[in-house]
Amino acid sequence: MCAPIIASYTLYFWEVRPSSVNYGELLEVKPLVGNALNQSDNTIFRMRQLRGKWVLLSVDSGKCDEQCRQKLYYMRQVRTMQNAEKDRIERVWLIDDNEAPDPKIAEEFKGTRFISAKDSELLAEIPATASQRDHIYVIDPISNLMMRFPKNADPSKMAKDIKRLLKVSQLEHAMGTDAKH
Repeated sequence: MCAPIIASYTLYFWEVRPSSVNYGELLEVKPLVGNALNQSDNTIFRMRQLRGKWVLLSVDSGKCDEQCRQKLYYMRQVRTMQNAEKDRIERVWLIDDNEAPDPKIAEEFKGTRFISAKDSELLAEIPATASQRDHIYVIDPISNLMMRFPKNADPSKMAKDIKRLLKVSQLEHAMGTDAKH
């Protein structure tokens, strides 16, 4: 009867930790607050506007070099790979300078929200080890920053993490709904 407790304490004190099943780096969960400017209609943008959706977020210059384009492409592909669940995911690009993206980029990555975020509180909330531009971030449906993918991420591994998050959040939602009835 005490064996599981003894085993857990033994593993804890010997610092035996199971390997993580996720590809992305889990971050300290924190709400993203602040605002920026939505480029499509010059309205104020707040993360809470996307409440109820998972968000893939990239930070980069409006010039959008090859690495930037690759992140936008990966975000689009990871969303597409979710098939019927893809509508539960939004894509956001926080533009961290005063450069306007080429209209061809807007067309190529249609559906991505282009947000002018230079000097914004929202941009200041995004953690980075070397550069915010190195990562694709994941925001949960209640606007909490919770994960980031490494620089030059593997989109198939990203897709697996997102699929797992969508599945778990759907189960939690279903269990919460069942509890109310």
